[in-house]
Amino acid sequence: MSAFQTAHAFSGFSVDSIDAARSFYRDVLGMDVSTNAMGFLEIHLGGDAMILVYEKADHTPAGFTILNFPVDDIDGAVDELRARGVETKIYSDAEFPTDDRGILRGGPDRGPDIAWFRDPAGNVLAVLRPA
Repeated sequence: MSAFQTAHAFSGFSVDSIDAARSFYRDVLGMDVSTNAMGFLEIHLGGDAMILVYEKADHTPAGFTILNFPVDDIDGAVDELRARGVETKIYSDAEFPTDDRGILRGGPDRGPDIAWFRDPAGNVLAVLRPA
């Protein structure tokens, strides 16, 4: 048996405020969030899967999408996010040509329909409907 094991691997990312992150991921997105003994957040995804969220004083938002949420109904998901106060049009049309609600319409040769949004620390997340 190898000492290096991958069965319980997890991802992590930084934020500038644990309290703001806890409120956003738990109260706005409705995710299962707990605080571990080190004061870090654990976002539980089901089974053993989780994401570690830690506060970093010199946090810089990730320059890429850190978390994707596959959905069956992109328009419904965007409506729900916007009703919860989440802005889904975060890129200019020069970067990504989205509609007025922030949805990039994909297709068979263009990939999924996708809408990006930010957490309070500026990290980018997305809802997407696979093509």
